[in-house]
Amino acid sequence: MGKEDTGSSNHDVNDTTPSTPLTREDLYALVWSEPMLKVAARFGVSSSYMARICTLLNVPRPERGYWAKLAVGKAPPKPPLPDAQPGDELVWSRDGETVKVDRPLPRPPSKRPKRKAKPTVVRSDQHPLLNGAKALFESGRLSYEVGYLKPAKRLLVDLIVTKTALDKALTFANQLFLLLEERGHRVVLSPKTESFHRAKVDEYEVPRKRGGYDFNNLWCPYRCTVVYVGTVAIGLTIIEMVEEVEVRYVDGKYIREKDYVPSKRRGYGFDRGWTTKKDFPTGRLRLQAYSPYPRAGWVCRWQETNNRDLVSQTKAIVKELERATVEIARLVEEGERQAEIERREWEAQQEERRRQEAERRAAEALQKSKEELLQIIAGWAEANRIEQFFQDAERRAAELCGDEKLKMLERLKLARELVGSVDALDHFMEWRSPDER
Repeated sequence: MGKEDTGSSNHDVNDTTPSTPLTREDLYALVWSEPMLKVAARFGVSSSYMARICTLLNVPRPERGYWAKLAVGKAPPKPPLPDAQPGDELVWSRDGETVKVDRPLPRPPSKRPKRKAKPTVVRSDQHPLLNGAKALFESGRLSYEVGYLKPAKRLLVDLIVTKTALDKALTFANQLFLLLEERGHRVVLSPKTESFHRAKVDEYEVPRKRGGYDFNNLWCPYRCTVVYVGTVAIGLTIIEMVEEVEVRYVDGKYIREKDYVPSKRRGYGFDRGWTTKKDFPTGRLRLQAYSPYPRAGWVCRWQETNNRDLVSQTKAIVKELERATVEIARLVEEGERQAEIERREWEAQQEERRRQEAERRAAEALQKSKEELLQIIAGWAEANRIEQFFQDAERRAAELCGDEKLKMLERLKLARELVGSVDALDHFMEWRSPDER
């Protein structure tokens, strides 16, 4: 998970630059060991930024004035580190790197969820995930076809809507999220440490059969909007549907054919235009709930009609999501089991490939070693023949006298240097056995 094991909470607080990623336990130990200003300085960030990291990881931190009270022995007791809730970030990295965290398999609630007791503090009427969302959506660009909103910020609630349906979608999302929270289910943006995948979005009210690559130019958030029922995550996307209608091009714009009123001009006057089919937003919403787990395919959809909106279906939707956790958890477990089978098969294939490669290399080394040895043996006879020539020439040169003898011996020396070593043992010492290869 990093250069060193951060699973331990026994950090040396005297280190000037603690290593990251930090677990919740590590961060908890740091912020309760010295003032936040010093902790933040270790990482080169501000104390307010470090406080936000604590909030992100659900790590309690000392209140203002704690260290002064501690110096005089009047500090309140240190609160325990709460257990991580589904959807909580578990690690923090100074460089923003994504750290994979091993989590247990998701499990549905052990029993039917009960409504939370009403808090003593008046609760906000708006879910935190929707704070400021409207302004961010309205300030973005538009898709080039239907005019879907495309905010510049990508860490937002998952809405695919036009400007006219934005308020309606936010109202439904708020009611759904608050009811889910009331039932004890957290609605959050998925943690960075989760490898969640957003289900494909089909914006058409009546699904169309399409071939090839489908490019719809829709906005897509960086992270899924999920609700945790038990520890099972369910992705949520709210979509304003579109319909394909026949339109007429009149005076530089398209209007629905059913809304077209022919010109009442007399004589030979006529409207210059033609008809075609275009996609128009319907103003009706669809909720797409899906399994964000890569190996657990599950999707369920609810959509509005002219006679029934999604708000009236909210309670039924929540109950269906609660029931679906059993199936999603089963699919995730089955997917993990299949992944483990595939991993073992892959490892077996790699081991077999390595074995076959080792056998091939061993056979190749044996063949080359044998061929080289045969060449050395074949060269033995040639070496003996050459050596016999030089020995006979030297013997006969020794019988000569004076300058003629010296001249002959000098030429034999030059000849030996030209031929080089003819000792077969020299070549045999350079031979490599199969194991040496």
